[in-house]
Amino acid sequence: MELLIMAYALKTACARNIIGVIPYFPYSKQSKMRKRGSIVCKLLASMLAKAAYLFANMDHFYKRKKDIPNYRNAVIVAKSPDAAKRAQSYAERLRLGLAVIHGEAQCAEMDMDDGRHSPPMVKNATVHPGLELPLMMAKEKPPITVVGDVGGRIAIIVDDIIDDVESFVAAAEILKERGAYRIYVMATHGILSAEAPRLIEESSIDEVVVTNTVPHEVQKLQCPKIKTVDISLILSEAIRRIHNGESMAYLFRNITVDD
Repeated sequence: MELLIMAYALKTACARNIIGVIPYFPYSKQSKMRKRGSIVCKLLASMLAKAAYLFANMDHFYKRKKDIPNYRNAVIVAKSPDAAKRAQSYAERLRLGLAVIHGEAQCAEMDMDDGRHSPPMVKNATVHPGLELPLMMAKEKPPITVVGDVGGRIAIIVDDIIDDVESFVAAAEILKERGAYRIYVMATHGILSAEAPRLIEESSIDEVVVTNTVPHEVQKLQCPKIKTVDISLILSEAIRRIHNGESMAYLFRNITVDD
């Protein structure tokens, strides 16, 4: 809201250009339609455009691969098929192998769920035959499997955001069972809310590497496994080039076409 107010104030003050530098765009996890949910990320972008911006343009900057030492014996891992495209991009850029984790952990309680979100019916309640709803069949979940060879190698799980870490912890456990001797999690934005630091500390994950787009100093005190990569130089160079009207191509070197 503060950004909206400031941008609108600059617009009404007849500023020639208004450029918002937002390292972590809020509600980025809600960027796709899920059932009847709203796309909050799109709503916020529309609000920013209405307040001051003529159009919204997102630029993705990357660290170059020379900054990643001793990675030849590693394999890039996607913790779900949805993250396979991003993991493939990293694997091609670093010329490493690719592994994909498919399926979900089996849970007896979840298997009994018929998909409804309403409370269960009271046994003594009167049921009208014409109003009785048919039971919904629970979705059958395949067991967790790893597509790709991770035995005796360093497993690097890549993602854009790490917030709820249960899926990362489950992925690390299956990778450890398949023979991976070190497991790293690398994500751009480290939200790390709730019990995330404790779960990471107690898991098979050896290290979690995130950037400082989101403050997480408290989480680092709770979990020594969390490491931070500073991106202030990248942002400052981008701001300088935009301000001086210079080309941004330098910040996109060694980037694949799909990115």
